Amino acid sequence: MRVAILHNAVASGDSQSDRDVLVQIDSVRQSLARLGHEFELVPVTLDLESLVRRLPESRPDVVFNLVESLGGSDRLAFMAPAVLDLLGLAYTGSSTEALFLTIDKLTAKSRIREAGLPTPEWLTSAGDWSIFRREDVFGRPTTTENMDPSPSATRFIIKPMWEHASLGMDAGAVVDVRDAAELAAKLADRAAKNQCPCFAERFIEGREFNLSVLASAAGPEVLPPAEIDFSAFAEGAPRIVGYEAKWDENSFEFHNTPRTFDFPPTDRDLLEELSELARACWRLFGLGGYARVDFRVDAAGRPWILEINANACLSPNAGFAAAVERAGIGFDHAVERILNDAVPRQSQGVSPR
Repeated sequence: MRVAILHNAVASGDSQSDRDVLVQIDSVRQSLARLGHEFELVPVTLDLESLVRRLPESRPDVVFNLVESLGGSDRLAFMAPAVLDLLGLAYTGSSTEALFLTIDKLTAKSRIREAGLPTPEWLTSAGDWSIFRREDVFGRPTTTENMDPSPSATRFIIKPMWEHASLGMDAGAVVDVRDAAELAAKLADRAAKNQCPCFAERFIEGREFNLSVLASAAGPEVLPPAEIDFSAFAEGAPRIVGYEAKWDENSFEFHNTPRTFDFPPTDRDLLEELSELARACWRLFGLGGYARVDFRVDAAGRPWILEINANACLSPNAGFAAAVERAGIGFDHAVERILNDAVPRQSQGVSPR
């Protein structure tokens, strides 16, 4: 099979998170070689006309889509599969629509909530502050002694609306605020720091899980759940997997946020619920190939869906590869299943110029 590995072009000055696609390319390339497939690398920029011309000339049987951003913005990643749809080419992973819906975190959260699935409440401005006083729904706000917020404080985590890979996420993203004006100020500060629009999500104190999902002939298979171990963090420190934890090998967070797949029998019902929610997300967004769903679980044992990662990282040290190994599937077999799930898209009759 002829496989075109489509990926966002990487420049020497790009961030560690952007350069990680090179690691993913290498992993996929080696796997395809072991599986006996031919392949070529196709870097993508915002010059999409050149992509329209090049791909028909390459005549790939399938495109392995590793595009995570375009023009330095994760928000535009859906444009790559949109071109593949236009050309009627089969490609791996999720569809253009699924990527578009999940890259925009607010659109994804709205869709999750409309489906009756649990996701933390959020605000893009201070206008709806009153929803965080509904103790019958949310319970009393959680506080920590060392930050000493007042009893009326609510804890938020402030996130970029479109950027992924934990961009802009550090300890300062977790804030305790007491009124609408303070929230508005915090949102403005973080948006200025991150240089992108942000929203405030109710912070769930508790455990963090991620569940990878892999396509199969029988439907989506939820791989073994993984939990992030924050036990080395100082008391009161925000327990999040921020940018440093993912990308800064010299940081405390990088070395002290290991994942574990080992759980006591008392977690069985929770893990089953998380797996069912991951399947529900797959169905809700029409995901394909592979994906990852991130959760927090509060002190009462209630799970909350944080994000849908429709183009989960395929690096050897990332959560998806770890879950594949834990499941005993093997990375090569996972790649073969991702290829087998690639669906030819409807061509719009576009011819290369």
